[in-house]
Amino acid sequence: MLLLSVAFAVPVLKLGWTLGSGAAAREALTAMGPANWFDILIGMFLDEPVLATVTAVVVSRTSYAYFAARGGALRLRDMPVTTSALVTVLVPVAMGLVVAVFNGVGWGLATGCLSYVLRLGVVAEYRSGRRRSGTGRRTGRQAVGPLERAADAAWILSLVLAFLVLPFVALTVALDGRAWSSVAVCDVDTGDGTERHRLVELSRDGTGVVGWDVAQAEVANGVHCAADENEVVRDPWWSAG
Repeated sequence: MLLLSVAFAVPVLKLGWTLGSGAAAREALTAMGPANWFDILIGMFLDEPVLATVTAVVVSRTSYAYFAARGGALRLRDMPVTTSALVTVLVPVAMGLVVAVFNGVGWGLATGCLSYVLRLGVVAEYRSGRRRSGTGRRTGRQAVGPLERAADAAWILSLVLAFLVLPFVALTVALDGRAWSSVAVCDVDTGDGTERHRLVELSRDGTGVVGWDVAQAEVANGVHCAADENEVVRDPWWSAG
C-alpha cells in the first residue's frame, strides 16, 4: 500500500508544487492525458539516483517477501543453499542494471548489492524458523544465533527503507522545484507576437511541443525549441519565502 500511495500521491504533489497550484496541476495533467500519469513518476525515478535506488531496493525486497509468504518459501526451503542464493540474485541484478543505465554504475552496484542482501534476509527468516513457510507469519522465535540476528537486521533495515527513507526521499524530490520532464526554450505565440519562453514539456506535437509555459503559467504550444539544461522551475519548498 505504501508503494501505491507513493505512486499516486507523489506525482500530484510534484505537479502542484512545481507548477504553483492545484489548478495548474489539473490543467497540465489534462494536457498530458491520464495515460501519461506515470511519466511524472518515471521522470523522477530516472533523474534522481537516490529515489531510483531506494525504490528499486524496496520493490525487490517487498515482492520477494510477498511471493515467499505465498508458497515460494516452501520451494526455497527444499533447495540447496547455493541454488537458493543463485535464484535470489536474479532480480537484484536486473534492478541494478536498470539503475546503472540511467543513474550510473555506482548507483547500480549499490542497488544490486543492497537488494540482494535484503532478499537473503528473507531467506534467512524462513531458514531460521522466524517465519512459517506456509503463511509467512512471524513465529516469535528469539534471535539466538547469527542467522536469526542477520534476519532481524535485514528486516529492520527493510522497514526503515520502506517507511522512513522512501517517503522522505519521494517528498524531497516532489518538492525540489525541478521539472520532471525536459525543459525547452521555444517560440510561443502570446497573442501579441512571438516570444521565446521556457516550457516544461508535456507532450510532443509534430515539430514542436505542448508544454507548461513557465512565464505565462499556462499550457502553450512551442516551436523551434532548444533544450534548456536548467531544469529548475521554482524554488524548493524548504527555501521558499
